[in-house]
Amino acid sequence: METHHLVLPEDLNQYGFLFGGRLLRWVDEASWIAASLDYPACRFVTLAMDKVEFRHSVREGTILSIRSEQCSKGFSSVTYEVSVRRGKVADGEPIFSTRVTFVNVDQAGGKVEIGE
Repeated sequence: METHHLVLPEDLNQYGFLFGGRLLRWVDEASWIAASLDYPACRFVTLAMDKVEFRHSVREGTILSIRSEQCSKGFSSVTYEVSVRRGKVADGEPIFSTRVTFVNVDQAGGKVEIGE
């Protein structure tokens, strides 16, 4: 799944660069949407985000592409490889990449099997 975000003034820190936490929010949301579309009967919560390393700074007006692809599935969890690039996904090196793992939970918060 691919989505896009436009970096606006409210997304910037005091130095005019994108807040890292804002990007993490977008990555978490995009990968959660991908998981929820792949497994619509599941109730996913974020379990983990692997390495968090920002490779390049981002300024106002930048269009970011966020691509989420499933890379593994377990009994109750699923993991997505996420890459963030400027502009189109095929253009250039990622400014950020990580793996986001979600776990399927019941109403009480206990882990449950991911159905097909």
